[in-house]
Amino acid sequence: MAFLQSLFWFLVLIGVMIIIHELGHFWAARLFKVRVDVFSIGFGPRLFGFRRGDTDYRFSAILFGGYVKMAGEQPGDEHGDDPNGLLTKPRWQRLVIAFAGPFMNIALAVGLLTGLFMVKYQRLADDNKGAVIGYVLPGSAAAKAGIQAGDRMDGKADPSWEDVNLKEVASAGLALDVTVSRPGKVINTKVTPVQDERSGVGTVGWAPKSEIQAVGVSPDMPAGKAGLKQGDLLISANGQPVESRYTLQSIVRGTGGKPVDIVYKRDSVTHEVSIKPEYSSTDGDAHWMIGVQIEEKVNFITTKLSFPDALRESLVENRKGATMIFEFLRGMIERRVSTKSLEGPIGISRLSAEAAKEGPSSFLGLMSVVSLNLAIFNLLPIPILDGGVILLLLVEILMGRDLSLQVKETMLKIGFVFLMMVVVFVLYNDISKVLPRG
Repeated sequence: MAFLQSLFWFLVLIGVMIIIHELGHFWAARLFKVRVDVFSIGFGPRLFGFRRGDTDYRFSAILFGGYVKMAGEQPGDEHGDDPNGLLTKPRWQRLVIAFAGPFMNIALAVGLLTGLFMVKYQRLADDNKGAVIGYVLPGSAAAKAGIQAGDRMDGKADPSWEDVNLKEVASAGLALDVTVSRPGKVINTKVTPVQDERSGVGTVGWAPKSEIQAVGVSPDMPAGKAGLKQGDLLISANGQPVESRYTLQSIVRGTGGKPVDIVYKRDSVTHEVSIKPEYSSTDGDAHWMIGVQIEEKVNFITTKLSFPDALRESLVENRKGATMIFEFLRGMIERRVSTKSLEGPIGISRLSAEAAKEGPSSFLGLMSVVSLNLAIFNLLPIPILDGGVILLLLVEILMGRDLSLQVKETMLKIGFVFLMMVVVFVLYNDISKVLPRG
């Protein structure tokens, strides 16, 4: 059942984006009076559909994609001399038609966030406090750079943890200039994120200072037996303030089994309890634990934005997203970011099902992110993609003549082989993530 739900929401998610993408090509082609023979959702054999005018609107057997087939689209087509064929149109018009698909995906990403922000816009309640470090992992890149818990990120006007994390995860192997302020001094240093083995992205080894809340308590583990409950706010452990989700974990694991004195708050009332850890294992890693799942307590201010403000915030968020995508692509090319960070159809189906459970805003937010990713992927200069078509047209415009048919066919074949290799690799990467590790 879970698989069918994931598949359903994946098809909804990807289906909307495919339709929007292909409508971009379709509308642009019709604008320049190019005859469209087929508008297909999916590839392969035709399942069903209808014909209106010159166009066969169809659903095809393989629903992971779609296409628009235009008259005279390829050199040597039987309709190559058709005045309404694609290749008879000026190059600038063909360039617009090629760009229209990715443009519609970008417009969808911007439009979805704009609409969401007009209904519900959330921002962190403590944005004005800046990014303060609550924990530094011993031996990590941050620790080696001399950064300490309590340091405040500086160098930019009130940087948020979102800004810090976006830079961190995309910068494995790159030395970053970091400025932190500490009572009485400002420290300038360099921190080089290392690649995390599990996620494949850069990590420095620090965590934000925040309130920590119990979000899950195992009733048969020490924390549950001692009376801790979901929703309790953790104040301190063995006299040390719990200001990061890693602080309690570090203290418990380092006890050697000795009791941990925990101060927590429930319904504004402070309580204290002593909990003796239990030696157990999770994911093959044996250590001392008390059986409580904790997360940072994030306080949001929820409001609604006017259309101009919502559009502006949407553009800002999509610009950040696009920058992150390009940073990840750069990191993969330079082999600093692992391909484990990629999500293929299996990963996206899982994310889409989770987002659907959380509600419409989460699902539409995910759709915006994936739509932006799809637009950028299609704009990559790979011959079989829109970006490759645009590149070839720009080369022909600069040359003032068409490239030879042989060159175009060779580039298409190379592009197709490369794309199939990418598809196989992404699927393999997805499957390897869900298979049990030996």
